[in-house]
Amino acid sequence: MQKDYITERLLMLKDGKFKKFQERLIPTVPPESIIGVRTPELRALAKELSGHLKSGERRSAAADEFMGNIPHRYFEENQLHAFIINEEKDFHECVRLTEIFLPCVDNWATCDQLSPGVFKKHHGELLPHIDRWLGAGHTYTVRFGMGMLMRHFLDDDFSPEYLEKVASVKSGEYYIKMMQAWYFATALAKQYDAALPYIERRKLEPWTHGKTIQKACESLRIPQERKTHLRSLALA
Repeated sequence: MQKDYITERLLMLKDGKFKKFQERLIPTVPPESIIGVRTPELRALAKELSGHLKSGERRSAAADEFMGNIPHRYFEENQLHAFIINEEKDFHECVRLTEIFLPCVDNWATCDQLSPGVFKKHHGELLPHIDRWLGAGHTYTVRFGMGMLMRHFLDDDFSPEYLEKVASVKSGEYYIKMMQAWYFATALAKQYDAALPYIERRKLEPWTHGKTIQKACESLRIPQERKTHLRSLALA
C-alpha cells in the first residue's frame, strides 16, 4: 500500500535529537507517535506527493490514498497530511479536504501548520466556513477557525465584528484560550483602535486578558507607549 510506503519514507527521515525536541514541544502527543522528522523534509515530501500542483491539476494517487487512511498513527503523518492540503489550489476541494481532516487533528502544531494558500484568494467564500469551525465542539477545529481569522482578516479585509466572533468563544481548553490571546495580541498590532476596547473593558476571560497583554508586550510591532498603556490594564 502507498500509505505504508509513505510511512516508511517518514521513518527513514528520523532524527533522534529532533524527536526529543518535538516531544517537549508538543506534550499532548504521545512520545511513541513522534518519529522526529524536520519540517522542511515534510514540506518537500508533501510537494512531491502533490505533484507540484498548479491550478487545475490533481494530486497523485499516492497522496489520495494516504489521506484516505485516517486517523494516522504518527504525528508526522498528520503534519504531512496538513502540508498536502496546503498545496491544494482548488478552493472547494481544499475546504472539503480540510473538513475531513480537522476532526483528526490532535495537537496545536498540526492545527497551526494547516494553512492553505488558496484561502487567501477566497475570503468571501471562506467566512461561512470559519463561522462553522468556531462553533465546533472540537478543540483544534475551533482553534483553526480563530487562526484563519487571524491570518486572513486582520488586514485589508478586517471588520470589527471579527473581533467579537473570537471574543465570544467560551472555552476552558488551554489551546483555544491561547489562540484567543494570540489573535487579540495580533489584533492589537494590526488594528489597535478596534481591539483596545476589548482590553480596556475587560471583555476577555481573566486568563486570556492577561496572556493577551503579555504577548502584545512581547511583540516588536507594537510601540512602547502602547505597551505601557497595555501593562496598566493588567489585572491585579
